[in-house]
Amino acid sequence: MAEPKMKTSNQQTQVTPKKVQPNNQAGYLLAKRCIDIAGATVGLLVLFVVFFIVGLLIKLEDPSGSIFFSQKRVGKNGKEFNMYKFRSMISDAEAKLAELLEQNEATGAMFKMKNDPRVTKIGRFIRKTSIDELPQLFNVLKGDMSLVGPRPPLVREVSEYNEYQKQRLLVTPGCTGLWQVSGRSNVGFEEMVELDLTYMTTRSLKTDITIICRTVFLLFGSKNAY
Repeated sequence: MAEPKMKTSNQQTQVTPKKVQPNNQAGYLLAKRCIDIAGATVGLLVLFVVFFIVGLLIKLEDPSGSIFFSQKRVGKNGKEFNMYKFRSMISDAEAKLAELLEQNEATGAMFKMKNDPRVTKIGRFIRKTSIDELPQLFNVLKGDMSLVGPRPPLVREVSEYNEYQKQRLLVTPGCTGLWQVSGRSNVGFEEMVELDLTYMTTRSLKTDITIICRTVFLLFGSKNAY
């Protein structure tokens, strides 16, 4: 899924700070973790064939590159971890990012291009369908991520967060969330932050299950991912 991009610190919108109180009830967090472990385990078993086919296609298009892509992200309370994806770009994509920053099409704390030249042919398909995100199920098993929660930002993005935006980091990040089912790439950074903070304060098992179900319906046909 495309990740929301950043403004520089002197461009950030000034927001009146307000404290966010996430729902951290012990019973909810325990049930959430159980659902994460069960969901990730079943998902990896059921999707084994998909992993094999996607890995094969990635290798056929670019034999010199790896199947998986690992990237430093910032999780709960600012802890960094390696987030996994299927590789959807050319091998030296990160090195070419600086050349494309001026062509960014997103607002706020994220970088995104609809026709990013670094994306491979198979990469364009797996990003469109969000299949590139499936390896994050390993992150869920490890406890770095949850099935539902705010998207984990890049380290360089967090360095430009203001104190209000840093509250996104008070909970475990997720594979999907309110932002993804509310427009994804068509939602700007500031709105994404508001959606994340709203989720954090109102989250419950019912909310999580609803978001997961909505994600499944969007997975193979979203017009908002690139």
